[in-house]
Amino acid sequence: MSLNRRQFSAFAGAAMSAPIFGASRMNPSFEISLAQWSLHRTIYGGKLDNMGFPEYTKKEFGVEAVEYVNQFFKDKAEDKSYLQELKDRCDDLGVRSLLIMCDGEGQLGDADDAARTRAVENHYRWITAAKFLGCHSIRVNASSSGNWAEQMMRAADGLRRLSEFGDQHGINVLVENHGGLSSNGMWLHGVMRTVNHPRCGTLPDFGNFWVSSSETYDRYKGVEELMPYAKAVSAKSRKFDDQGNESETNFVRMMGIVKKFGYHGHVGIEWEGGDLSEQEGVMATKKLLEKIRSA
Repeated sequence: MSLNRRQFSAFAGAAMSAPIFGASRMNPSFEISLAQWSLHRTIYGGKLDNMGFPEYTKKEFGVEAVEYVNQFFKDKAEDKSYLQELKDRCDDLGVRSLLIMCDGEGQLGDADDAARTRAVENHYRWITAAKFLGCHSIRVNASSSGNWAEQMMRAADGLRRLSEFGDQHGINVLVENHGGLSSNGMWLHGVMRTVNHPRCGTLPDFGNFWVSSSETYDRYKGVEELMPYAKAVSAKSRKFDDQGNESETNFVRMMGIVKKFGYHGHVGIEWEGGDLSEQEGVMATKKLLEKIRSA
């Protein structure tokens, strides 16, 4: 029987039961993916759109796994023809869709019960879109208000309800350290323990540890606290030295923490610097991750 790329992808997906966080049976270390935000200036500048993102990622960078940002196809979450075309393109290219990063859908830890419920329900369409595209997760924010304990309980409530919906579709709900108390590793670890649902996990970001404009959290301690629940990892990069090392984060140390917890899924490149072009920044991050992986 002769199979084209799309048919082979479907066959292989059914034949292999990979872990839900995207680990590869063929690679004992980790895989590399690209977070779409790395190219936000290129996209906002009209030089690339969401539909062309998977092909650009593979041809420009040699990366075969992508992480979408919902704001780049905000009105397409329920557009089945659009999602089908995007999925078909990925299947033809051999590019895997991993997750959708969701912003602007309300606070999952809102102090107002009705507003919190709306925020939970606003994310439903992204869970169904993620399922359609073959993703394993959506990434959400655990934003809230109030004191430490109040925010923990409110965020846990919203996340628990969303995770229960995600479980019906086989989709994980991942929280990134993304400002406020979510950038405090101890707090977010506590939220995960409170939620206590197998579909709810974390997406540790190497660089997002600004709790406020005047308070930062130790990034290595934070990643260590978030890794027990990690189903994806974001390798945030902003600046490189002459030796090709990231200037703000010791990637060797950080990846050592990731490895210590037995993580073998995808590590997403997320370039956010200004000294290099987006394309140069993505390639510099990829080369550094590949160097660490081979070592």
